[in-house]
Amino acid sequence: MEPELVSRLYKEHLRGLSKRYAPVLAKAGFDAVVIHSGSLLKRSEFDDQYWPLRVTPHFQHWLPLAEPDCALIFVPGKTPVLAWLKSKSFWERPPVPESDHFLPSFDVRVVTSVEDIKPHLPAVGRLAFIGENRAHASTWGVDGRAVNPPDLVGPLDHLRVIKSEYEVLCLGEANRRAALGHDALRRAFREGAASELDLHLLFLTATRQDDPETPYKNIVAMGPHAATLHHISYDKRASSRSAESLLVDAGSSFQGYCSDITRTWVKGADAEASAFLGLVESVEAMQKRLCDAVRVGSPYEELHEEAHRQVGEILRTAGVLKASAEETVASGVTRAFFPHGLGHSLGLQCHDVGCALVKPKQANPYLRNTSTIEVGQVFTIEPGIYFIEPLLEELKASENARMVDWKLVDALAPLGGVRIEDDLVVTRGAEATRNLTRAVLPVGGGSPAGLLPGATRR
Repeated sequence: MEPELVSRLYKEHLRGLSKRYAPVLAKAGFDAVVIHSGSLLKRSEFDDQYWPLRVTPHFQHWLPLAEPDCALIFVPGKTPVLAWLKSKSFWERPPVPESDHFLPSFDVRVVTSVEDIKPHLPAVGRLAFIGENRAHASTWGVDGRAVNPPDLVGPLDHLRVIKSEYEVLCLGEANRRAALGHDALRRAFREGAASELDLHLLFLTATRQDDPETPYKNIVAMGPHAATLHHISYDKRASSRSAESLLVDAGSSFQGYCSDITRTWVKGADAEASAFLGLVESVEAMQKRLCDAVRVGSPYEELHEEAHRQVGEILRTAGVLKASAEETVASGVTRAFFPHGLGHSLGLQCHDVGCALVKPKQANPYLRNTSTIEVGQVFTIEPGIYFIEPLLEELKASENARMVDWKLVDALAPLGGVRIEDDLVVTRGAEATRNLTRAVLPVGGGSPAGLLPGATRR
C-alpha cells in the first residue's frame, strides 16, 4: 500500500465529502454538525471493565481515528475541526493510528476533557449532533431536538452508499489482509487436526489484528456447526470425524473499512465427503455466475431471487430435491436450505447502511440489500446451502416433505453447510464489477488440497 496514493486519494475523498455534506445540512435546516467519535461502554454495571471502542461510522467517514470522546466539527466552507481528546489515563492507552496522513487536512485542537470541546464549537444558528452519547450533546449545549435528527442522519447514511476511490482502496486493502487469514486456515485444515479455537487464533495471527479490531467476530465452523449461520462458540478440541468441513466467514479492517469473506472446504474420502464436495463446488460456480450477473440499474433483489432458482437446481441435480427448481422455489422449499439474504452493503460497517431503504418482499425477510444497483456501490454476494435442523424439521412436517430425499439429507447434515462470499465494487466498465476478494483470494471453496484422494462422486 503506497502511502502517497493513500494520502492523495484521501484528500480527494475529503474534498468530495465536504461538498456532499453541505447541501444535506442545508436541506435538514442545520448550519453545522459535530460528530462524536464514541465513548467507551462498561461491560457490566457490576464491574469496572469496558468494551473496546466501536467508532461512530459517521466520524470515520471523515477520518480513520479510533479514539474515544473526540469530535469532528464541520461548518460548510471552512476547514473541518478535529477536537482531539488526549487521554491522561495510566491504566490504558488508545491504539496508535496506523497512519497520520489525515492530520494536515484538519484544524487540530488538542483538548484534555470532554467539557473543553464546547469552546471549539461554532457560533452558528443551528448545530446538529451525531453520536451515541447524548450526555455529551447536553454538555455542549446542543438542542435535544438536534441530536441524531432523522432528516439529517438518513441522508448522511445514503452518502455512504457510493464509495470514493479512497474508500475502494481501503476496502481492497482490507480484503488483502483477510485473504492472508483465509489462506492460512485453508492450509492448516489441510495439514492436520486443529480446533475451531485454534483456527480462530491462527486467523488473528495471520492478519495481524486483535479480536476487537475485526469487523465482526470470526465465524469458524466445522462440521454441523456450519449450519449455524453466525457460529462463534468455538470448539476447543480438534475433530476426529473421518469426513470434515470447515466454513470460515471472517474479515479484516483498514482505516475503518471492512472486508467480509467466506470460504468453505471439505476433506475426507468417504461418499458423504465426496457428495458434499460436489455441493461446495456447485455453490462456488453459482456464486461466480451471480457475480457476473450484476448489472447497473437492476434491482439487487432480482439477483437474490435468481440465487434461489439456482439453489433449487443445484439441490435437484445433487439428488437432495426431487422436484424442479421452479416448484421448489415457488413452494418455499429452497428457503429451508438457503434462509438468509444474498448479500449486503459493505463499508465502514460490515452490514453498511443506505441499501435497505425499501422493505424486501415478504418471501425475502432477511435480505439486507434492496437497492437498485449503482456505480460506486460495494456489496457482498454470498449464496449458501445449509442443513439447519429446525428448518428441516419444519419442512419434514409439511406437505412439501415429498420433494426431499431425507436419507441423503441425513447423510450430508453432519457437514453443516456451505457459503462462498466475495466483496464487489460496481464499476462503469464492461465487466460491471470489480471483485475485490478474488483479486487476492482466487479460489472460493472445495477441497483444501485439490482433489479428494480416493473419493467417488455420487
